[in-house]
Amino acid sequence: MNKGIIFNIQRFSLHDGPGIRTTVFFKGCPLSCPWCQNPEGIKRDKVLFKHPDRCISCRFCVEHCPEKAVQLTDNGPFIDRKRCSLCMLCAANCPTETLEEAGREINVVELVNEIIKDRIVFEESGGGATFSGGEPLMQPDFLIETLETLKHEGIHTAIETSGFANWSGLRDTMPYTDLYIYDLKIADARKSKKYLGVDMKPILENLHNLIANEAEILVRMPVIPTVNDDAASLNQVAAVLKREGINSLELIPYHKLGSAKYINLDLDYKMSGINIPGPEALEHIRTFLAERGINIISEVEQKNE
Repeated sequence: MNKGIIFNIQRFSLHDGPGIRTTVFFKGCPLSCPWCQNPEGIKRDKVLFKHPDRCISCRFCVEHCPEKAVQLTDNGPFIDRKRCSLCMLCAANCPTETLEEAGREINVVELVNEIIKDRIVFEESGGGATFSGGEPLMQPDFLIETLETLKHEGIHTAIETSGFANWSGLRDTMPYTDLYIYDLKIADARKSKKYLGVDMKPILENLHNLIANEAEILVRMPVIPTVNDDAASLNQVAAVLKREGINSLELIPYHKLGSAKYINLDLDYKMSGINIPGPEALEHIRTFLAERGINIISEVEQKNE
């Protein structure tokens, strides 16, 4: 039986596929998007997450740290990340969960049992389970076994993916996946390297291969000002979609609700100077793409789990 590492199970999700969903967030992502709303999911390994507002200054974290990496300040615990060995004794002994281990190992049976607790909700709403992240395809064996088990249970399944994955792993999910939510962030090779940190080619090839194999696909694009909202970028996305016979797109307007997570992970949030796209900007994008034969089917908020 395969085991995987996840960092959240979110119930009653409304924007991760049809109906009401239970969304499972996998650890690990090959991309380096500076606007990522789930930075705790980027690394495959566990990370130590802080909730300073919960701190009651009990000093248990300081007393239980064998590396002396924790200090108590007026703003809650300070973690010396270079000294921290990620033993997680501070989190284990914190009575208020001010310090939390982001990432837990779980096997297929345990995860499926968690998901099917919501079977009635799925049946009444036409929902199901969605696998997100991170990038779920970074744990292909665990993902595939989970999908297969859920299909035997009659649960609708969806994968939210960046498309940057080995085709063999993505192909093997197809018999057990009802919907692919494909996050097409950029269609320009240079910008892909600059902002995502990866080659664009496999992303476009995997999209093409899924369509060629008649997979059900919902394409999404996050709207990131100064990154992909200019005419050239939008033209490239429209051209990719039209070439693949796709005439609809879901927009995800950028927001900053996830920025606090970077502070709590002691990471630099590189998008602090970027403004949130307003209604006029979104209407311009909608009109621009409509003129090129791409219908915007909806606009959803980015998740801030």
